Amino acid sequence: MKVTPLEDWIIGKSGIKEKKPKLLAEYQLDKIRETLDYAKRNSRFYGERLGSINEDQINSLEDFKNIPFTYPYHIRQNPLDFLCLPQREIKRIVTLKSSGTSGAEKRIYFSEQDLNLTIDFFKVGMSCLIDKNDRVMVLLPGNTYGSIGDLLKRALEISKVPCFIHGVMVDPEQTAKDIIENEITCLVGIPMQVLYLSKLKMDVFKSRIKKVLLSTDYVPDVLIYELTHQYGCKVFTHYGMTEMGYGGGVECEALDGYHLREADLYFEVVNPDTGEAVQDGQSGEVVFTTLTRYAMPFIRYRTGDMASFSSDPCGCGTFLKTMKKVLGRIDNKVIIGENKFLYVWELDEAILKFKEVLDYKACITDENLLKIEIKSDHQSIRNDIEQSIQTLLYQKLGYGYKMKLAVIADTDSKPEKITNSMVKRKISDFRGAGI
Repeated sequence: MKVTPLEDWIIGKSGIKEKKPKLLAEYQLDKIRETLDYAKRNSRFYGERLGSINEDQINSLEDFKNIPFTYPYHIRQNPLDFLCLPQREIKRIVTLKSSGTSGAEKRIYFSEQDLNLTIDFFKVGMSCLIDKNDRVMVLLPGNTYGSIGDLLKRALEISKVPCFIHGVMVDPEQTAKDIIENEITCLVGIPMQVLYLSKLKMDVFKSRIKKVLLSTDYVPDVLIYELTHQYGCKVFTHYGMTEMGYGGGVECEALDGYHLREADLYFEVVNPDTGEAVQDGQSGEVVFTTLTRYAMPFIRYRTGDMASFSSDPCGCGTFLKTMKKVLGRIDNKVIIGENKFLYVWELDEAILKFKEVLDYKACITDENLLKIEIKSDHQSIRNDIEQSIQTLLYQKLGYGYKMKLAVIADTDSKPEKITNSMVKRKISDFRGAGI
């Protein structure tokens, strides 16, 4: 097993002389001080918020924990206040609609330098899973300049690996045809879309696809298991978000968590309630600080994602830290009892393990009814799914739980993830809404 290629890349960018976490931490601390100075001088938001802070007095990463967090609502209030460059130097603007917040949008700005930094990371990140014998298809948006697909294609062109931007899948038949015609060996895409395609086009996966990179949403373990054991694919996962510059971390051959983009980003995991750092191995909220961002730096940005740092070294032998697979959004849950919550990722594991399931929607209505709408060609699957979900509820609530359950099979309509696949999945809570 080879050491993650990110190791040499980070050593080269940081200039550290030995493979020691302490030296990398010193580099990150220096870059944090530079970022604080740069942001205070050029960003209206940070100039006002952090103007009284002297970065020269931050002598350790422990000191840095006293810097206030940046929250998503700060960006929504006035994204232009974060800008550190004239608008004429902005090459890419991404508008993010926040689910559940009427009219609230975040705008993220990128300079040409920022886009080039992402291309550089994508180039080394993709080398974790592919070589020059591979042919890659990207099932993500890629028609516009600076989009995820565009940056991936440009990164792979540097490595001389053929890359085809298919875009978000809307017609599985056409997607399968394009895979065959272009002799694709590696897919990059959204978990639920790849799941849907694999179940409809099993022969294509068995005969063509050797490697898969899944990103943009929680990756169910049951999907990884199916792609690995039924189709013989090697499945890698990637963690990133637009605010990070798309790329945040990617798995190595050990397939045991992400190695992070530590030359460009500094990561923390904190208790979502107290903001205090949690121990390695303990889940919390992911927080990051940009170290090399030009247009729109972020300092201690609360992502809302739930993950943990691994307490064990990676099997690939790197000195870099590993972040365990992100479990999804902290707020993507519903209350089902006193201090008891049901998360989307828990339903994923309970429902998607049935090969007949193409997709599902979940909501809780009045009278404490958990309603699951299954997209499947098989009516008979309902009883098995009901039993699986009842087992999950029993595990969380104990004997005598009072939550009702209704599983409905929808065999007619196309799965929602095909028609609107860039929308994050959630459990809708209609209790008290008159529904």
